[in-house]
Amino acid sequence: MSIIVYSKPACVQCTATTRALDRHGVEYDVIDVSSDPDAFELVQSLGYRQVPVVIAGEQHWAGFRPDMINALA
Repeated sequence: MSIIVYSKPACVQCTATTRALDRHGVEYDVIDVSSDPDAFELVQSLGYRQVPVVIAGEQHWAGFRPDMINALA
C-alpha cells in the first residue's frame, strides 16, 4: 500500500506524524503542499483545510492520528 503524507514546513503535527510512521517502520512519501499547487488542490478537494493529510490506500485523514498510524503498522 502506498502512503503519502501531505505536509508543509514548520508543521508540528506533520513532524509528529512522520516521526510516528518512522517509529513503526512504515514507508511513506512526503509532498509539500506549499510548493505543489496540484497537491494543495487535491487536499482541498478531499475537504481538508489543515495538514498533515495522510492518504493510505483507500483511507485518508487529517491531523496527527496515532490510532490510524498504529493501524498501519
